[in-house]
Amino acid sequence: MSNQNLFQSLLLGARKSAESSKAAREAYPSVLNLASPYKTELASRGVSFKETPAQAAGAMAARIATDITNDGTRGVYWRYNHPLAILEKGIEKTIGKETYKELGPLKTGLIGSAIALPTTALAGNYDITNVGEMFRPKGYAQAYAEEGSEDRRETTQPGLELFERFFLGRSGRPLKYETAKEDIPDLTPERYGQFMRDYYQDKGLLGLVKVTPENLEGVPEVRVLGYPINVASATTAAVGLAGTAAAIKTAPGPKQAFRRGVVGAGLGSATGAVIGTVINKAIAQGNRQDYQRLLNTNKICSDRI
Repeated sequence: MSNQNLFQSLLLGARKSAESSKAAREAYPSVLNLASPYKTELASRGVSFKETPAQAAGAMAARIATDITNDGTRGVYWRYNHPLAILEKGIEKTIGKETYKELGPLKTGLIGSAIALPTTALAGNYDITNVGEMFRPKGYAQAYAEEGSEDRRETTQPGLELFERFFLGRSGRPLKYETAKEDIPDLTPERYGQFMRDYYQDKGLLGLVKVTPENLEGVPEVRVLGYPINVASATTAAVGLAGTAAAIKTAPGPKQAFRRGVVGAGLGSATGAVIGTVINKAIAQGNRQDYQRLLNTNKICSDRI
């Protein structure tokens, strides 16, 4: 192939890429979206690396330029960079596109809330039982505690605490050990020290995802941009979505889909919450026994010295 023909093929591929992007009407024209309508549109125009490699190269270059200039990949990240945003998308997929449209935002939102509310309550970002301290989670300080105060569990700005906790999803910083132990009586110096190292020193995956085998309450925890996920919150979401899908499949119409969806979501979430809570307690108990064995071993060794 001559240089002129190669250049023309590259341009043709770029033009077909632009046509495919326009026809696909994507919200996020990302090069990472391998299952997007863009791929189908481009294939329908006879572009492939096997049959038309030069056109495919031109299309790829145009696709990358489209992604960069339209914040395609970054848009996906911005949209799904929080666990609750991912859960929301999961709820939408579970309900189904057609049912989602028929029910409308209010009814689908109510179905989703039957999953999202118990999931977030069990995540550990706030303590639903701690009403007097603006739902402050155990072991964490208030963001607006008085400057220099000894007990940072008290706040001077209750309204801002609620805003940060429920709108921004911030749990606050860990308390010092002595105060955290008042919240969590079985907290040990070893667990506290390991958690603090994970919390402050571990960079995690690109600073976005951190994993700790034991949080302050002794259970495994994943933090996505600082938002905690544990076994109980994960099982609540997973079984809640499964319950929603199973209930909606049996519904003969939109009205029944709403009612059954709410019931399925509620029962599924409750079941997942029980399962996850039992698993968390078993893990925490096992970790406490390990620490006790370690303390006993250290005591025996020190007595012998």
